[in-house]
Amino acid sequence: MTLYPKLITDALATVIYPGTKKNLVESEMVADTPSINGMKVKVVLLFPRDTDPFLKSTVKAAEAAIHYHISPEVEVTIETEFKSKPRPEVGKLLPQVKNIVAVSSGKGGVGKSTVAANLAIALARLGYRVGLLDTDIFGPSMPKMFQVEDARPYAVEKDGRNLIAPVEKYGVKLLSIGFFVNPDTATLWRGGMACNALKQLIADADWGELDYFILDTPPGTSDIHLTLLQTLAITGAVIVSTPQKVALADARKGIDMYRNEKVNVPILGLVENMAWFTPAELPENKYYIFGNGGCKALAAEMNTPLLAQIPLVQSICESGDAGEPAATKPETATGLAFLNLAQAVVTVVNRRNKEQAPTQIVDVKKG
Repeated sequence: MTLYPKLITDALATVIYPGTKKNLVESEMVADTPSINGMKVKVVLLFPRDTDPFLKSTVKAAEAAIHYHISPEVEVTIETEFKSKPRPEVGKLLPQVKNIVAVSSGKGGVGKSTVAANLAIALARLGYRVGLLDTDIFGPSMPKMFQVEDARPYAVEKDGRNLIAPVEKYGVKLLSIGFFVNPDTATLWRGGMACNALKQLIADADWGELDYFILDTPPGTSDIHLTLLQTLAITGAVIVSTPQKVALADARKGIDMYRNEKVNVPILGLVENMAWFTPAELPENKYYIFGNGGCKALAAEMNTPLLAQIPLVQSICESGDAGEPAATKPETATGLAFLNLAQAVVTVVNRRNKEQAPTQIVDVKKG
């Protein structure tokens, strides 16, 4: 029996690719003329991407079609190529990002997202290249804080891959799952779906060169935190708390999570949010409505710096809700506090990088 290329392509033309509902030839998936050596045939199939859900079944169907339409004795080799390059493997993600800072809290309601947003903006005001990822898949708040709720990130082609272009505002590159879901509907996802969505926002986005990549993490400890620790080498964590005893107890748990021997992410320091209440019209007055000195004592106990004390001013809440974070107004007491926080973070990150080895990605298979 003599084999020739048209015989092979005719057989492949009987295989329907589910992605286009057309056959492999019509779908332009036969990348090259099939190579033939006696009864040995090599076919190269071109798929849209390496994560194509129909890849395995299509390869098997192509092999079966050649055996059925030509001969079971044909020795078939099918190689695959991809229109978009595969995602870089874990450990090689974000090569142009210098420092990754996780902003965390042990509990909700302490203003962690407010601190993350204002820290990112303040770093950008200091002249650094900054990215901000809202990793709270179930309760994203960054689109509202930046007043970009209607923004819809678009795809850009870069180095043979289709990547998500982050939204840019106040000098910060921003991505959030909130851009891709209905803001008025609860996000009902299982843990695995949420973690996969998060990986896409990290690995399939055009973050480019960044000096600081800020991660606004969900409160507490969860699958999301584990995914971040398994995906990125986090330079250090900033823990946010209020002075209340219950918040401080949860902050201690957050510190313990990062200091766990399997995690080993350095704690850059604590931020005491809502440290005191100051009426806008009486900026010199301080009312310690949640207690006084709690974070300072915890920082001393945990041997970590107290990076900043952020006052509670009515205008900070109003400006945050209006999409004008306090850090955009450095002339205010709160805006200045966030600028000082950013400078403190730069200092501790530089010291950490000088004195400590780079963080290793968590490998859950160990231990």
